[in-house]
Amino acid sequence: MKLKHGQTNLLAIVRTNMTESFLSDNCPPMGIYETLYAFKDSFGSFIGTEGTHPWSQGFPLTTQLEKFDGPPLPDSIDVTWEDRFYPKAWGHPKLRESIVEYYNSQYGSEITPENVMIFAGGRPGIYTVLAFLKDNVQARIGNIEWPAYLDIMEQTNTNFQIVPFTKENNFHPTNSEYFDRTGLNAKTRLMPIISNPQNPSGQTRHGDELRELIQLAEQSGNGILLDEAYEMFHSPSVSGIQFVNDLDNSNIFIAGACTKGLQSPGIRVGWIIASKKNVETLSNYSSFGMGGVSHPSQLYAVKLLEPTRVKKARKAVEEHYNWQRKRYGKAFEEMGLGVYTGNGGFYHWLELPEGMTSKELNNRLFKKGAAILCASDCDMARPHSKDPGYVSPYSRFFRFSFGPLLPETFDSDIQLFTEVFEQYKKDLQV
Repeated sequence: MKLKHGQTNLLAIVRTNMTESFLSDNCPPMGIYETLYAFKDSFGSFIGTEGTHPWSQGFPLTTQLEKFDGPPLPDSIDVTWEDRFYPKAWGHPKLRESIVEYYNSQYGSEITPENVMIFAGGRPGIYTVLAFLKDNVQARIGNIEWPAYLDIMEQTNTNFQIVPFTKENNFHPTNSEYFDRTGLNAKTRLMPIISNPQNPSGQTRHGDELRELIQLAEQSGNGILLDEAYEMFHSPSVSGIQFVNDLDNSNIFIAGACTKGLQSPGIRVGWIIASKKNVETLSNYSSFGMGGVSHPSQLYAVKLLEPTRVKKARKAVEEHYNWQRKRYGKAFEEMGLGVYTGNGGFYHWLELPEGMTSKELNNRLFKKGAAILCASDCDMARPHSKDPGYVSPYSRFFRFSFGPLLPETFDSDIQLFTEVFEQYKKDLQV
C-alpha cells in the first residue's frame, strides 16, 4: 500500500510492537532440560522414550518394588462432588493430617496440621520460601547442588553465597561452614539451602551431624531450608524434623514431596513444614498466587501415606536403592572412575580420568541413546546467563542416575557405558 505524504502505516507499527516480548528474557531452562534438548537434537527423540537410557534423569521407578516386598501403587481414587470445589489454600485437611501422622510416628516430632503447607510439588514450595525472604537474609548453598536451585535463587533475587565442595572435603563441608559469619554485620540472617541426602552426590547428614546442623539452624539469627526429597533413600530414612527443638520459634523450613520415595512425581504434590507463622505467610500467598493444589492429587497422596502402606514403602525403597547404589558403584570403580558418592539418594557422583570431560562423554553417549548429567549443570557458581568464558572446576565430574533403571537392565547399562568410555579413552591415546 502506497502512503501519501504525512500518513502513518499503523499496521507496520503494530507488527513492530508484536515482535517485542513483554516477558523477561532472563529465564533459561534448568540445566537438566538443556541436556534433554541436546539429546533430542542428537538422537532424534527425548531421553526416557523406548530404546533410550535415562541416566541423566532424576526420577524413581514408578512401579511396585516387588523384589523387596514393596506395596503396590494405588491405581484409583474416589472423587466426590466436594472434591470439585476450590481447594483450601493451605492444603486438604486429610493430607495435612496424613503428613503430620507420618512425621510424628516415624521421627518422634510433634508437629500439627498448622505446621504443614501443601504445594504442587517440592520446587514450588522452595520457590515460594525464597521469594518471600527478607532483604537481610543471606542464603548459603553448596558449590554443587540440584541445578534448579540456581535458577530459583536468580529469579527470586535471593542473596546467596557459595560453600566450597571439593575432593579434599569429600564434597561434604562441615555444618559450621554454612553458618560462617565472617565479614557479615549483626543484622544479616543466615539460611543454608541443603538437599539431604544430597543431590547430586548422595552425601548425607544424619545422626549427630544432622542434630548439630539443626541446633545451629535454631540459633538466633539463623534458619535453614532443608530439602528432604531423598529422605527415604538412606539407611535409615533421615529427616531433620527429628532434632527440631522448637519449630514454632524457628526459621526452619523442611521440604518434602511425593516425588521420590513415594514414587509419584506425576501427581505434583509437595509440602513445606515450618512454624505456624511462616506457614500462614505461605498460605496467604497461595490464596492469591497459587489457589491451592488439585484435590484428586492430594487424595492420591493420602493413599500413598496410609500408615501401613508407607511403612512397607520406606523399607522397600531403602533396600532396593541401597542394592542398586552398591552394584553400580562397584562397577564404576572397576572401570577406573573416581567414585565420590555418599550413602543416600539414587545418583552416583563420578569423576573421569585426566584429559576427559563429561561434556564430550555425553556427546558420545547421545549417539548411543544414553545421557548423563554434566556436573557443570550442578555448579551453583556458574553464570546464570551463558558465559562462554566460564570454565567450571567440575568439568570431569558427572551425575549418573540409577533412579529410573529396572534391575534387569544393569548388565546392558554397564556394557553400554563401558563401551563408550573405553572408546573415548582409546581415542585420546591416538
